Amino acid sequence: MLESIETLLQRAEIAHGHLCAGQILGTRMALLGLRGLGIEDPLGSDRKRLVVYVEIDRCATDAIGLVTGCRLGKRTLKFRDWGKMAATFVDLSTGSGLRVVALENSRALAMELHPEIENKQKQQMLAYRELGDDQLFRVQRVRVKVASSELPGTKVDRVLCASCGEGINFGRFEEVGGEKLCVSCAHPELCYWKPE
Repeated sequence: MLESIETLLQRAEIAHGHLCAGQILGTRMALLGLRGLGIEDPLGSDRKRLVVYVEIDRCATDAIGLVTGCRLGKRTLKFRDWGKMAATFVDLSTGSGLRVVALENSRALAMELHPEIENKQKQQMLAYRELGDDQLFRVQRVRVKVASSELPGTKVDRVLCASCGEGINFGRFEEVGGEKLCVSCAHPELCYWKPE
């Protein structure tokens, strides 16, 4: 059973370390996505039905994970680094999804709603609690085919990189010159780390 928004915001504040406008948006996005899919108990009986794709690595993502119970380690939270305040909630039992995007004019609406509050963060935090879903979000029904290799609980053979010898899971290798290489060996220019 879904908890009240106030209870969820208290839990989000504890988990994230502070409460901010992004936490409020993420909590509301998650509640909207769950309601739209008819998922009432994401942490219990419905937990195996849900996968969420988030498109930004900001505060909202922490709140979405908290509300839905989806986690990277469970393979139920999928991160797409697209820099958008958006998330797609997917019911694995049907393939039906709901993509929720925060509207760009939400900050302007917060200013209009509470011009008496000078601090923009406080202004947004209050307004994001009060504005209707249709004022804060665009919602789109979508179909999502989650690849079998992306499903929670999927087990696959590990492959060792022919160059560095590190194990590679879930087919995340590339064949180069007949050898199976990890992404960092196949594309050193993309690697975020360099040996000292």
